[in-house]
Amino acid sequence: MAYRLPLIYFHGIARSRYVAAWPVFVVHDSPAGLSFKIAVDDKAHLGIPREGEEDRPGIGEDATFARRAYITSTVRVRLHQRAFRERVLEAYRRQCAFCRLRHEELLDAAHIIPDSRPEGEPVVSNGLALCNLQHAAFDRFFIGVRPDYVIEIRPDVLREGDGPTLRHAIQGLHGARILLPARMSLRPDPGLLSVRYTQYREAVAGR
Repeated sequence: MAYRLPLIYFHGIARSRYVAAWPVFVVHDSPAGLSFKIAVDDKAHLGIPREGEEDRPGIGEDATFARRAYITSTVRVRLHQRAFRERVLEAYRRQCAFCRLRHEELLDAAHIIPDSRPEGEPVVSNGLALCNLQHAAFDRFFIGVRPDYVIEIRPDVLREGDGPTLRHAIQGLHGARILLPARMSLRPDPGLLSVRYTQYREAVAGR
């Protein structure tokens, strides 16, 4: 902290998986408590000051503190999102809960209840591992999941004839059960699914 040197912080998001945040600076330490606080900064402000100088010429401590506080909060959100994705994909054995696709680069961690809602917590029981296409279809109520884990496809979508992608990737899921995590505690919360399914039924009725 005394030297104000940039460090790299490795944030553990899952077993043997880390995200590096750089540059970070120690902004407070407590030797008695064996703890310290760090703040993330921007690479554009990496000029290493000499003793007695500000972080950058013309930029005071207040501006530096405000900048780092903003960047740190932004990075914290991003790390939480990455951690949620890793936990969800691990629970679903890195395959889509709907179609069983195993290409991880094409998989997302979908929220059952969006994280913009108070009950939309970033926990595995509020998540589904879905491929990109089916994540979008789930978010837009093309697909619903009942509290008993059975998939429903919106009736008007079932009646469409729009080629093999729609037929196999969407329509073919109707009536199937989703893939579930092995651990009961990680399975989708039926209460959250019920809330989401009600929204799906309202979207169906509104068409």
